[in-house]
Amino acid sequence: MVTPNYKKKYLDKVRPHLMKTFNFTTVMQVPKIKKITLNIGLGNAKENKKALQAALDELMLITGQKPVITKAKKDVSNFKIRKGFPVGCKVTLRKDYMYEFLERLCAVALPRTRDFRGLSDKSFDGQGNYSFGIKEQIVFAEIDYDKVDSITGMDVIITTSADSDEISYELLRSMGLPIREKKALTDNNLDKEENG
Repeated sequence: MVTPNYKKKYLDKVRPHLMKTFNFTTVMQVPKIKKITLNIGLGNAKENKKALQAALDELMLITGQKPVITKAKKDVSNFKIRKGFPVGCKVTLRKDYMYEFLERLCAVALPRTRDFRGLSDKSFDGQGNYSFGIKEQIVFAEIDYDKVDSITGMDVIITTSADSDEISYELLRSMGLPIREKKALTDNNLDKEENG
């Protein structure tokens, strides 16, 4: 069994860095990535079965795992959706699958994104989890551009065991996720904002 590169990176470099930075006393206190969830939402999945099947196939190609169909939890009359209607699909990656996906995401997919300038540093939820959207599924090398019927986006949610956004930010940046650097509000920046 081969250990994924990003798992080695976490164990050898990121974990000792976090222990030193945040003064953790034991290895068990150091936060880690628990799971990565990919979600594709399709509003017209009930009428357009072909689009739902295409989304399922693409998600399976990207992750190497069988996705599950997500269903509406309640009726929404404005969108003509009833409870139980299929509205998309999702995959949850854990352990080695998660590290392998993270490596492909950071090394291949995100750099292929058009006009990519880094991920937002404001997408944390307060409990140390991070989420962002990918506008086109074709940034993944596994997707054959010629076979794509329609461009669909997806949400990527990274769940960590960190209890604060600051620690989670440092964990994900250290792992190689291209999150923009947080702008420190110094007195100089405040003066510019007030006078600007």
